[in-house]
Amino acid sequence: MSRQQLETRITHDKAGKRLDAVLADAFSDYSRTRIQDWIKAGNVTLDGQIQTKPNFKVFGDEKVQCHAELEDEVDFIAQDIELDIVYEDDDILVINKPAGLVVHPGAGNPDGTLLNALLYHYEAIREVPRAGIVHRLDKETTGLMVVAKTVPAQTHLVEQLQRHAVERVYDAIVVGKMISGGTISNAIGRHPTDRKRMAVLKIGGKPATSHYRVLERFREHTHVRVQLETGRTHQIRVHMAYLGFPLLGDPVYGGRLRIPQQMMPEFVDYLRGFKRQALHAGQLSLTHPKTAKKMKWKTPMPDDMLALVDILRDDMEDFKATRLSDMGYDDYDYDKEDHGVEVEWVTDADIPSE
Repeated sequence: MSRQQLETRITHDKAGKRLDAVLADAFSDYSRTRIQDWIKAGNVTLDGQIQTKPNFKVFGDEKVQCHAELEDEVDFIAQDIELDIVYEDDDILVINKPAGLVVHPGAGNPDGTLLNALLYHYEAIREVPRAGIVHRLDKETTGLMVVAKTVPAQTHLVEQLQRHAVERVYDAIVVGKMISGGTISNAIGRHPTDRKRMAVLKIGGKPATSHYRVLERFREHTHVRVQLETGRTHQIRVHMAYLGFPLLGDPVYGGRLRIPQQMMPEFVDYLRGFKRQALHAGQLSLTHPKTAKKMKWKTPMPDDMLALVDILRDDMEDFKATRLSDMGYDDYDYDKEDHGVEVEWVTDADIPSE
């Protein structure tokens, strides 16, 4: 536990305002929730007198002393785990997380996590609660994450997340032929009978909104892009499954694997062997906590998802070729630009498109 001494004098224009609100303005590098905890713990004095009520109305001109306590990660070890660093400066770190990397130690994963890697990469991050981690990706989800390297940066990033100012865009391969995009705003909470799962709840839960659009359709699957407005646990996985389009490979919410008819055996084997949810956080944008500059990063889908998309495209092409051959039309040109949605006819026959 690291400690800092914060001091200020409350101005007269703050008279009648709540103590926690006044201190949140005065010590803007720290969240109001954290300041409330310090007040309740007896770490704040007004003119030398301890004040433990966050809603105490100040009079103005009081001298404030705050003994700020900041949790650190002393219980976790630093481990030399390779990080794919997309961007880094004195305040933030953006990484491209691979599949299989757990973000934070927990039951069943005492070490070997992103947090352990961060402690090794930047020793001073030990002084930042949770080693600067402000949001998470599931173990088998890949893509971009931002990490705060200082307490002020962490406070500002958390505030942006709370007001939905951080843009997070994901690529997903879902099971089923989605017709069009849309928005789903259904609350998410713990499953009523299986506490290891999340679920859409009609009563209770936390508000959750996901915006999605179709990028590409295959025979029995769809490539969609999802933008999060909120960030609930398993949000995309739960919302897509609720819509009837679970993520391909999702071991928790995926349901039965759907194999297109007459798919080549090697393609079938790849689908059966895809054991993680096909989900990638490919775009991240936010306001830099110190410079206030808007920043944006993109990273392509990992190799396993790119191969998955190629297989689904090739399967669609092969299937169309087989159908045309069965109809007696072998001379055609497949329009890959439309990813299997249209067929460009080059024979002299007047054949209507599907």
